[in-house]
Amino acid sequence: MSWAGKILRVNLTAGTVTSEPLNMDWARDYIGSRGLGTKYLVEEVAATVDPLSADNKIIWATGPLTGTMASTGGRYTVITKGPLTGAIACSNSGGYWGAEFKMAGWDMVIFEGKSPKPVYLYVNDDVAELRDAAHLWGKSVWETEETLKKSLQDPLTRISSIGKAGENGVLFAAVVNDMHRAAGRSGVGAVMGSKNLKAIAVRGTKGVGNIRDPKAFMAAVKTAKKVLADNAVTGTGLPAMGTQVLMSVINEVGALPTRNHRDNQFEGAKDIGAEAMATPRKTDGKKHLVTNQACFGCTIACGRISKMDEGHFTIQNKPQYRGANGGLEYEAAWALGAANGVNDLEALQYANLLCNEEGIDPISFGATVGAVMELYDMGVLTKEQIGIDAKFGSAQTLAFLAEETVNGRGFGKEIGQGSKRLCAKYGHPELSMASKGQEFPAYDGRAIQGIGLAYATSNRGGCHLRGYTIASEVLGIPVKTDPLESEGKPDLVKAFQDATAAFDSSGLCIFTTFAWGLQDLAPQMQGACGEQYSIEELAKIGERIWNMEREFNNRAGFTSKDDSLPPRLTTPEGACKTGPAKGKFNELATMLPKYYAARGWDSEGRPTAATKARLGI
Repeated sequence: MSWAGKILRVNLTAGTVTSEPLNMDWARDYIGSRGLGTKYLVEEVAATVDPLSADNKIIWATGPLTGTMASTGGRYTVITKGPLTGAIACSNSGGYWGAEFKMAGWDMVIFEGKSPKPVYLYVNDDVAELRDAAHLWGKSVWETEETLKKSLQDPLTRISSIGKAGENGVLFAAVVNDMHRAAGRSGVGAVMGSKNLKAIAVRGTKGVGNIRDPKAFMAAVKTAKKVLADNAVTGTGLPAMGTQVLMSVINEVGALPTRNHRDNQFEGAKDIGAEAMATPRKTDGKKHLVTNQACFGCTIACGRISKMDEGHFTIQNKPQYRGANGGLEYEAAWALGAANGVNDLEALQYANLLCNEEGIDPISFGATVGAVMELYDMGVLTKEQIGIDAKFGSAQTLAFLAEETVNGRGFGKEIGQGSKRLCAKYGHPELSMASKGQEFPAYDGRAIQGIGLAYATSNRGGCHLRGYTIASEVLGIPVKTDPLESEGKPDLVKAFQDATAAFDSSGLCIFTTFAWGLQDLAPQMQGACGEQYSIEELAKIGERIWNMEREFNNRAGFTSKDDSLPPRLTTPEGACKTGPAKGKFNELATMLPKYYAARGWDSEGRPTAATKARLGI
């Protein structure tokens, strides 16, 4: 079976690193990565723990297909209790770190306690030790990665680390690996920083063995890769255009949240999407987009590598931002752009680079800036407080606030607490476009009914990747449903949420699900791990994981009242102003009771005894 069969446990308080056998009973029931890591967390950590206290734990977890020949097998997950939301936090990243850690012979690493001084964990196959990180504290992600690779004298070492934002307690700080791949959401980087843990440096040379049936596995992998290659999205659209292909699509259906959700279409969308990235600039005749890039083992290659206009105001006298580097994904381009009314592609990329360099989530950052701009427009906040004229559409303001936030300066400290806390502080909690304290991503829940329900019920707060109903409601995958209709969406959301939990736990990328269903994952899991992983069993495991996360949140104090959306999204007064969704608002009140019923929960959103017994939780 393709688990490594052992985990690392690091007690930061005591400075000890020990090896333990993987709990195989849990592995069989929760697979790995998101599911298995969360199982360890909920068994070991009280749901009421302070996320930034030494009593919280933080886990890096791979899946059984991580590091294998399966397409996109480079994923890993960071699991903890999140400081942004107070809910379960589970953030997924690609790149090469996850595969490297698995190839070193480990399934996961659990950090507990708090180090009295800055440290990093060094792993080289069976060697695992804590080392002093005093020389790294205060450095950016980029500087940390470069410094460690030089000092370890091995350029193939893979680094997962935090920048200054994680050190400074920005509540949406990210964990970044391979310079610009990130476990980005819910503030996992802040938990890492609270423990004085700067980085994990890994070198793995063992590979991934123990495949249960190598011939069956490779046959399943080959078949599944062909499905990806033959699919219009995973075989053509994402490689050529990246996720930015969605900018014009979502804008046309009237579901691109603009200026803190005041509007639902952005007149500047054409200036910040995939087409703009691939068009030569008028200033220097060069394209913003340099090439696409793949994570470990990926046959899709949706990643973007971009190069900024060297004459742009944001990078004058800043040569470190002039080379080819991680480019804009759709969510970041939306959050830094449309959410604030900014249509300057180069300014968006500059802010994106700062998010990568110092490790912050561009979705929460950009959405919080949108709230700041609205508060400024209303006269609640002033230029003196913010440090600049914070008008919607100002690229200068975006760049300034990005610099302030990643460096923990001035008003950036308040932005770093997220929109829920900031808006509440200034008397307008309704202007936080968030659920459970986590900001919404780039799809309007008024114009796309199912995604609004998915935001409200997501176990980690506002999130599209917990149940990406956009696939069905906009793209027609696997079947087309009407985004403007609420009927049938509770069952659709549940199905997406459960299947996604299974995919996340396998160690593969959720983008494969544009082409794959559980019928494509099952043969790969059966070949690698065991015949029990049928389509039905994988769906049940996904449902088990979802309910386990929900139970943790309920114990943490969340109730049905937290399965909510801001009034701007759920009332006629906030209805969409333009486009196909004109006059629409989210029908959450109608959908939520039906969703609870579909889940086997009571009217307060609690899994019933019968549901827990059926799922074995």
